[in-house]
Amino acid sequence: MQQPTRLFDCLDYQLEKNPLPDMFAAKEGGSWKKFSTSEVNDLVNQLATGLMELGVSANDMTVEGRDKVAIISKNRPEWLMVDLAVQKIGGALAPIYPTINVNELQFILNDSQAKVIFVNDEELFLKVKSIEAYVPSLQHIFTFEHVPNSVYWKDCLRPATEEKLGVIKNISSKINPLDLATIIYTSGTTGTPKGVMLSHNNIMSNVADSNCVFEEIGVGGKRALSFLPLNHIFEKMVSYIYIYNSVSVYYAESMEKIGENLKEVKPLVFTTVPRLLEKVYERIMAKAATLTGIKKNLFNWALSLGLKYDINKNMGLWYNIQLGLANKLVFSKWREALGGNVEAIVTGSAACQVKLLRVFTAAKVPILEGYGLTETSPVISVNRMNPKNRMFGTVGTLIDNVEVRIAEDGEILCKGPNVMMGYYKRPDLTEEVIKDGWFHTGDIGVMVDNKFLKITDRKKEIFKTSGGKYVAPQPIENKMKESKYIEQMMVIGAGEKFTGALIVPAFNPLKEWCSEHGITYNGNESIIKNEKVLNLIKDTVERYNQNFNQVEQIKRFELLPREWSVEGGELTPTLKLKRKVIMEKYKDAVDRIYS
Repeated sequence: MQQPTRLFDCLDYQLEKNPLPDMFAAKEGGSWKKFSTSEVNDLVNQLATGLMELGVSANDMTVEGRDKVAIISKNRPEWLMVDLAVQKIGGALAPIYPTINVNELQFILNDSQAKVIFVNDEELFLKVKSIEAYVPSLQHIFTFEHVPNSVYWKDCLRPATEEKLGVIKNISSKINPLDLATIIYTSGTTGTPKGVMLSHNNIMSNVADSNCVFEEIGVGGKRALSFLPLNHIFEKMVSYIYIYNSVSVYYAESMEKIGENLKEVKPLVFTTVPRLLEKVYERIMAKAATLTGIKKNLFNWALSLGLKYDINKNMGLWYNIQLGLANKLVFSKWREALGGNVEAIVTGSAACQVKLLRVFTAAKVPILEGYGLTETSPVISVNRMNPKNRMFGTVGTLIDNVEVRIAEDGEILCKGPNVMMGYYKRPDLTEEVIKDGWFHTGDIGVMVDNKFLKITDRKKEIFKTSGGKYVAPQPIENKMKESKYIEQMMVIGAGEKFTGALIVPAFNPLKEWCSEHGITYNGNESIIKNEKVLNLIKDTVERYNQNFNQVEQIKRFELLPREWSVEGGELTPTLKLKRKVIMEKYKDAVDRIYS
């Protein structure tokens, strides 16, 4: 079979080249339910037949003419089955984050004019039902779980007879790689969601050009664990790399059960965002805090070795001997906690702390940090397994067929087959970001050694103090978060005399510190006002301030009692700070800093 050029070709490719007994797997009633490649193919064709009978079609093959099908669900085998079925009959999928608020949900369903929606469970079913009357295009709601008064997704399946398969094949044969495959709405940090139109070629070119990373890892025929939301283009694109390479995809039950699922599935690889790696590291540190005597000394010795690790220089024979011993005695347990088989973790979406890259790589779990946007399908650059093509603190080397140019003001511009078709129904916004064929990312960066791309900040997030000096918040935030006492941080100071910060302390390490120093811990609200705690954070901030010039140094800060979250509205679904929301929500704290 020839190389896939459209996303749904990857399924046929696996079926012909290397069909699996467990193409997809998910927990049902406490045990893993596996779907073979053949079963997935049959279900996709039955679903495509059912959707056609409901009137979902490509109509005139234009972007506007294609019927849209929405999906709002956690990761599960049925998610990709819906995606493949919709593609095969020329429709376009509009995936939606399960955590979305009802106003944005209503906007997306109306903007995309979704005809059909698939939802995960009762909670999401009721969310959709609450706005159904305000979405005239919506004709059918299907649920993946059995929900009272709803239509189960399998009720959409229809027999894929020879005649029906012929119709599907006829429609599929007319789908051009340059045709629309999906509209992904980016919630962004401000404003109304924008529908990013991605063609089959946009995503498939990214699959082909990012595949070298997964080939280096050696994923063929192995297992992967999936838990990053599938409506995020990173996880969706990687899913098609898995399908292409015949990697069995196991879906984590929930964020809370990832640890358990890693041990059960023993994956070779998984993708993540830095925030989850931070959580894993924090759990390791919390466990280490309970150690005593020789075990504690051993852990601290191994950790200090890991934190010194550098991939691009020879650390010397004595260091390497010690690290080998640390890997046997301490880091082997870290690898066991990740299932024992992990060859690499691929991370993106936000900057990863360099200390995490050092210590996990030292522990023989390379973290490959990459960079991209929804608009670039998504990968622009990524660090590789080969140490020559990896550099801590950068987002790696450019993938094939993608060009990058650094504009005069430092903005990263990108050109390649991965750049989106445009924003749905918003040619005005498209023109703002694609100029002369170059996509303006909104990120500021530099090329290191003419080889590695380094992101230094978001263009819109850089601010100017009242003294006319520019401050880039991200490098400051990322550096300060290396402290075990700082969980989250937002640097502020636009138009002000000095740079300040809102800080969410890391409350578990803080509790231990309080216990060691004879301080009664009587709740987050109270402890952030404790003078000794304030001095601890002040000393921490002052220590890290030494890494920055005078104008960038944090002069005053306020501690906040609760962690920022997607549910709380302070983070985007990809865990980026919604700076405007945080500024408004904590206006009193900001006023205290500048009063």
